Amino acid sequence: MWGFLKRLWWIIRRPSAYFSLGFLTMGGFVMGIIFWGGFNTALEVTNTEAFCTSCHEMRDNVFEELKPTIHYSNRSGVRASCPDCHVPHNWTNKIARKMQASKEVWGKIFGTINTREKFLEHRLELAQHEWARLEANDSLECRNCHSDESMDITRQSKRAADAHERFLFTGEKTCISCHKGIAHQLPDMAAAEGEDHAGLLAPAHGEGLLASTRRYLGLSSD
Repeated sequence: MWGFLKRLWWIIRRPSAYFSLGFLTMGGFVMGIIFWGGFNTALEVTNTEAFCTSCHEMRDNVFEELKPTIHYSNRSGVRASCPDCHVPHNWTNKIARKMQASKEVWGKIFGTINTREKFLEHRLELAQHEWARLEANDSLECRNCHSDESMDITRQSKRAADAHERFLFTGEKTCISCHKGIAHQLPDMAAAEGEDHAGLLAPAHGEGLLASTRRYLGLSSD
């Protein structure tokens, strides 16, 4: 094996006896274009809703939860697909996210959540990983569509406008701080670690999610 590698390296570094430098340069350029085109094509194929839901783990669980929400069907006909919410749009962050997500292949191979029971068992852990990622990148994927600059709070309810002015515009909180569970069902938050998650999403007896969110933000109920 070592002898083969040494011979291969010797062949590669020898000056060409049959092809001109121009031909080799042009050939390398053409091959580079083919490689780059293939790479980007594969990247885009794996960045579609069809690819994300090709596994039953996603199709039968979180995708079914997305369908009744406003992000899937609404009066304007604009749909947020899986990569819109889970993959950044700019190229550098997109590649970083793809590399991070590649480890999920191991989960598929070893059947980490290949049944409904396993999925529910791991739901809180999976959700916390995604919440932490969005907290760390300032809800970058949310900002693929939503921006502070284009947000007209005069057309929002007083409750929403107050929360956005007090927390979002000041940078004290980010989108995911308050909008957990907006596209997928929440896990059992009684087992959630950390006061922020428990205070926000574990409502007191008889208290709805909206009321618990307001309590978490310190807003009055009027």
